Amino acid sequence: MINSMTGYGSAKGNIDKLEMTIELKSVNNRFFDCSVRIPRLYAFAEDAVKTQIQSCVNRGKVDVFINIDTSKSTDVLIKLNEPLLEAYLSAFTVMHEKYGVVNDIGAVALSRLPDIFIIEKPEIDAEKFLQGLGEILRSALNSYNAMRAAEGQKLSEFIDSRLCEIERILAAIEERSPQSVEDYRKKLETKMAEVLANTTIDEARILTEAAIFADKVAISEELVRLSSHIAQARALLRSGRGVGRKLDFIVQELNREANTIGSKCSDLSITHMVVDLKAEIEKIREQAQNIE
Repeated sequence: MINSMTGYGSAKGNIDKLEMTIELKSVNNRFFDCSVRIPRLYAFAEDAVKTQIQSCVNRGKVDVFINIDTSKSTDVLIKLNEPLLEAYLSAFTVMHEKYGVVNDIGAVALSRLPDIFIIEKPEIDAEKFLQGLGEILRSALNSYNAMRAAEGQKLSEFIDSRLCEIERILAAIEERSPQSVEDYRKKLETKMAEVLANTTIDEARILTEAAIFADKVAISEELVRLSSHIAQARALLRSGRGVGRKLDFIVQELNREANTIGSKCSDLSITHMVVDLKAEIEKIREQAQNIE
């Protein structure tokens, strides 16, 4: 099953008294690019998060948002910075005695002074935190990958339908190709009759010219290669994840063979069919860029 590069997933959980929410979002990208947003206190976990995500994501730009709610934690201590408070009070006394400033400072005003309180948080058990984080992230990845797989299934079905349409067009081109040589023979015969007027037309010369033309416009090799590329594309769609780059290459080859057919054939009907062929290939190319 192939995966889309776009997806979303989330999960919630608790680590001790910490409530954690993890969200994953991703969009198309040629390579793997992961950005993790996590509170600075827990920044040590960033590399572990990236490693876990990269184990199941081959390419795409993945944004990870980790929110940690500590409001339910009772281990946070707030202490008064007494040395700093005494220094502030001493300065206020000097202001009052020396400069006559009214010393009406109160507790509320003092609490607004910079660094008057010291907030002490408990030491983090890094191993326990990473283990809990990994479990929550695994749940988020499960929902994220489920969405990518569902989108990937739609992409696979769409691409397969376009491959079927390409096969229909190729069959029509193959059927029309011999007729284009016959049309050329008749056109050549008419022109020679006009030029030579009453002179007898050399049938062997006409056959020779028609044979040369048939050789120049022969597209059997291109049709065989196109059929081979279609089979490869279908095999990739069935093979599983991580096929996006290979599918990109196959689409390039499909387009190259279509261009060759277009340059070889001067038949108007085949030219129209080649235009339709390239339009279908372009539809595949656009969707292949969404595949991981």
